[in-house]
Amino acid sequence: MSDYMFVLESHLDAGQNKVVGEMQRIATEATMNVWLTGGAMRDMLRGARIVDLDFTVERDAIKLGKALVHAAGGRILAEDPLKRFIELELTGGIRASVSNARVERYSKPGGKPQISPAPIHDDLLRRDFSINAIALSLNRGSRGLLIDPANGQADIANRELRTANSYAFFDDPSRIFRLIRFQQTLGFEISARAQSQLENALLDEYQKAAPASALAAEIRELATSPNAVAALEAYDKLGLLKVISPAFTGAKLNGPGLAKFEKLVSGVLPPGTSGGFLAFLTILLEKLTPKERSAVLAAFELPKAELDALKKLDAAATKLAAALKSAKITKPSHVYEALEHATTDEVLMVLQHSEHRVVQDRIRAFYGKYLPLAQEVTEEQVVATGVKPGTPKYEKAYRAILTQHLNARPRKVVEPEPEPAPPVSAPIVAGRGRK
Repeated sequence: MSDYMFVLESHLDAGQNKVVGEMQRIATEATMNVWLTGGAMRDMLRGARIVDLDFTVERDAIKLGKALVHAAGGRILAEDPLKRFIELELTGGIRASVSNARVERYSKPGGKPQISPAPIHDDLLRRDFSINAIALSLNRGSRGLLIDPANGQADIANRELRTANSYAFFDDPSRIFRLIRFQQTLGFEISARAQSQLENALLDEYQKAAPASALAAEIRELATSPNAVAALEAYDKLGLLKVISPAFTGAKLNGPGLAKFEKLVSGVLPPGTSGGFLAFLTILLEKLTPKERSAVLAAFELPKAELDALKKLDAAATKLAAALKSAKITKPSHVYEALEHATTDEVLMVLQHSEHRVVQDRIRAFYGKYLPLAQEVTEEQVVATGVKPGTPKYEKAYRAILTQHLNARPRKVVEPEPEPAPPVSAPIVAGRGRK
């Protein structure tokens, strides 16, 4: 196994490793080459948690993507027949995408491209930035081979953002929005050449050729990212938020509210916690009028399930806050029961708006103590009581063990008493012998 495969496997959780294995198997059976590309490689090489698995294949990406859903379980989120691209959400909330290796040629900024199949090197060089133009072979004959035609590894090491080609913003003006997000959330500097390309693109108003939904998608990515407020302020300074709505600017961005939200996400939620976008969006739009809010929401193109959840979020958060400040909560298990089924959005809204110290303390205790304790209860412990998984008795036994474990008083650590110091002998004084 190559060093890069070892690094990859150490950055993936068990579910993601299983998905990578399934993808290798499916591609091998279809006699297709497959590579791990994009953000997954960028995050691996900079030592960050891998969020999405981006696969690139030689031919029929949609067919392989559907085969991956069938093998790993999950659902299809989006499908683009033109670019031969499919986006998936697999079992366990694992996000993945499968796309064809290709080149794209544009006649005008953001226009409809002419697409043709291409080798992996050409596919990488038509991408946005060098840090996203890296691939790792998952093929039997070259497994673990790193392909980096734009020298993205050096840019990751130097913490620099550089476009992968001279037409990056012409081909896809939404990359203007992505560059700003990367600059703020990754803490990378924009190279002098990329800065010049950005200024020329803005001067030619390429951003107007990008759909509002493209900027909304970048803002969605900011929801649980560091420096979200700084990124929004950068967008506003460049006048880019007007792509979504003329009213979406200045004080109406609710900077103070978002700054508080950002601290809560980083200070309370465990790393890797999913969700939080709807709470972020609610706080982002708090200063807008109902009419302005509707116009901005249209750009986000929320699925019906998210839109319905957004409408109910305030009421759900109010109910959760009332439950958490109840005098009936007297034990850790009560706190756990109040929060175990709450969504991340509901919890963040309570943290953002509740002024009751007991509510804030109970949420922090849930994430800091009670949730880790609950995860210590194993199926083996429950089965040892004589019940079978999947039965009502199993659930009852599990709850009993969980409650006992949560409410057990932590054992006091008894410090050993220090050993008494040996007696000190009286010093012998010279000249005081017997007379």
